Amino acid sequence: MKVLIINGSPRKDGNTALAVKEAEKIFNENGIETEVINVGGKDIRGCVACGYCFTHGKCAYLDIVNEVAEKFEKADGLIVASPVYYASANGTVISFLDRLFYSSHFDKTMKVGASIAVCRRGGASATFDQLNKYFTISGMPIASSQYWNSVHGRDKGEAAKDEEGLQTVRVLARNASFLIKSIALGKAKFGLPEKEKRISTSFIR
Repeated sequence: MKVLIINGSPRKDGNTALAVKEAEKIFNENGIETEVINVGGKDIRGCVACGYCFTHGKCAYLDIVNEVAEKFEKADGLIVASPVYYASANGTVISFLDRLFYSSHFDKTMKVGASIAVCRRGGASATFDQLNKYFTISGMPIASSQYWNSVHGRDKGEAAKDEEGLQTVRVLARNASFLIKSIALGKAKFGLPEKEKRISTSFIR
């Protein structure tokens, strides 16, 4: 069993990385393999809705998005951690997620998702909600914790002082580990939920 952890911060070994390491430690303790992928400092452009992925099965821009898509398909869970910029996630990680979820057409049903927001003071809950929308539109159950998943700190390493925030991340990782294992057992016995033929409507007709 494996979880991909996306670090959306451009700051190497910053507060977001600190939160990610806290989660990584707990996943490993629970027998879940982890791979941390740092995207915050990369040059990742946003989706241009060109439709290339519908005919070629991958994004037209040949960068880390296509590389991660292959790993995402094989993974059991996806954790996304981002610093807060103007009460929202880092623009780079949003461009990454837009293209990752839009261009990868494999079934994501019952892959476990979770998000972590890291901020100085405000905007964590808005960022948390923003990131979770990628999971809820994809049939991915969201692992929860004892509080909304936010860690606070501004200067490098300051998040280590946020004992409640780090505990929230640890509880999240334990709950996600349990959920991943439980889903694996459920899939083995019952399979995935029945699929209906997709209905797509527009509001103007």
